[in-house]
Amino acid sequence: MTSMKVDWETFWPRIVEATGETILMVAITLILGSIFGIAIGLTLYVTRRGNLLENRIIFNLLNFLINLIRPIPFIIFLFAISPLTRIVVGSSIGIGGAVFPMTIVAAFSIARVVENNLVSIDPGVVEAAKAMGASPYQIIFTVLIPEALGPLVLGLTFMSISLIDFSAMAGTVGAGGLGHIAQTYGYQRFDWSVMLVTVVILITLVQIAQWIGNTLSRKIMRR
Repeated sequence: MTSMKVDWETFWPRIVEATGETILMVAITLILGSIFGIAIGLTLYVTRRGNLLENRIIFNLLNFLINLIRPIPFIIFLFAISPLTRIVVGSSIGIGGAVFPMTIVAAFSIARVVENNLVSIDPGVVEAAKAMGASPYQIIFTVLIPEALGPLVLGLTFMSISLIDFSAMAGTVGAGGLGHIAQTYGYQRFDWSVMLVTVVILITLVQIAQWIGNTLSRKIMRR
């Protein structure tokens, strides 16, 4: 089979559009995943045995769901959850079809990061807040979250890099973005110049995400 080379003069706008789709997928997923993930992680931490709002049922349920979903390779999870994706967003392809499963995986991954960061906080800080008469909710929002914020930003940075990877995989099954470009115009047409360009753009996005995360984390930790 002979390769079909693209006309780069007319193809660059499609590359730019695909890059925008990838950034949009990652941004939406990171926002939604952070909201749900932080909420789940906080709930997981405070319901642990001997903690502020101990509840074995809630803790065991959330812990089970995280341990169930996190080990599944994303490409398999993407296919496995496609019937639910179609019910919720109306389609398993396109940006919406990618954001839904990406958000689920991101939320449970971020939840574990949040829990681990909170567990590492010195228990003496929490005890001091209790001794001053702070309520559990005051401790959560004025002690726990500020103490864990710096490491949490690094965790979210790592998650954003994973989401760039997830978006590329989702693109290979019709979700758009750079993964779709690499699959359709690079791999299937044997045009390795397209593959090279998409890889370079993905690496650039990862480097930018890492730089932003490191910068924010340093500023937060200095406070």
